[in-house]
Amino acid sequence: MKILIDMNLSPDWVGVFERYNIEAIHWSTIGEPSAKDTVIM
Repeated sequence: MKILIDMNLSPDWVGVFERYNIEAIHWSTIGEPSAKDTVIM
């Protein structure tokens, strides 16, 4: 399972998911922070 963490949530959530072997990435590391939801999806 892969999780994309929204800008409204803390990047700290990446570590929480990784503890359970779930791949997670925060949007700020791969995309524009001000991107609209339609771009993210």
